[in-house]
Amino acid sequence: MNMNEKDVQMDRVPSDVIYGLTLDGKGGMQPLEPGSEIPGPQPSWLHLDYGNPESARWLLHTPLFNDAVRESLLGQSNRPKLVRMGEAVLLILRGINHNQEHRPEEMVALRIYITPDLIISSRRRPLLSEKDVFEQLKLGGGADSPADWLVEICDALTERAGEFVEELHDQILELEERVLTRDLPANGRLALIRKQLIMIRRYLSPQRDLVARLANEKISWLDEDDRRRLLDIADRLRRWLDDLDAGVARTAVLADEINNLMAEATNRRAYQMSVMALLFLPATFLTGLFGINLGGIPGAESPLAFWVFSGSLLTLATVLAVWLKHRRWW
Repeated sequence: MNMNEKDVQMDRVPSDVIYGLTLDGKGGMQPLEPGSEIPGPQPSWLHLDYGNPESARWLLHTPLFNDAVRESLLGQSNRPKLVRMGEAVLLILRGINHNQEHRPEEMVALRIYITPDLIISSRRRPLLSEKDVFEQLKLGGGADSPADWLVEICDALTERAGEFVEELHDQILELEERVLTRDLPANGRLALIRKQLIMIRRYLSPQRDLVARLANEKISWLDEDDRRRLLDIADRLRRWLDDLDAGVARTAVLADEINNLMAEATNRRAYQMSVMALLFLPATFLTGLFGINLGGIPGAESPLAFWVFSGSLLTLATVLAVWLKHRRWW
């Protein structure tokens, strides 16, 4: 089959589709074979990686949506987005990045075009949230309609984000316990946690507004239960944002406390060095005085003079140390 013939592939499931299925209306699904026609009566879900050549070509030429949707599904925009097009909705959401060699705060964009009978989603890197939704469908306890699927994917993204926020707070709590015991953390660890808090908040804040706005959109295929669940998700996102703000404040206090501990340690070492210098100051003066090469130095002719002088220096240092201890300088 010639890939240059657009009409051959545009009404069929791409061969490199990640998930291709129909919703059975009872929480389960029926898989769609790659290359098969997209069925009309039952709602379908096609999940694609727009980095794959055939999926990118399918998205570029399918007549199912316009150029604005095409551009978003092909990764031309990364900003959170909600665009209503009659009864169709275009969404760009963000999820925690659990891929190896990537940091979690480098959130993955999930692009969704959804109508009452069709769901087309795309991404470049895998998301655990998409797998969560698929596994529920596979087990027969998933979404029974596109509206339910939309709520489920928003819930899965929020749940994964919440788990990561909890992990960050556990790390902050661990650092707080260590600082209380005057055990300084490794260099850069607090800065990394603070960066993750700020980056996650940057993406979750517009996503909360987007979900709340979605719940208030007058879309016929979203019923009151769907709207209530979306508002609950938005409220959970708000709580996570409050926790992130609290985390940023706690890391600022931790940074100040660590700086105070480091300054205190530096001052303590400088003080100890000053006390040691004070202990040896008289001895340094006396050894300098008796080390001059001039005649008449007392004890110059006596074989016991060195030991007498050393004992005198030791006695002087001991008396000075006892005096400093008594004065609580040491």
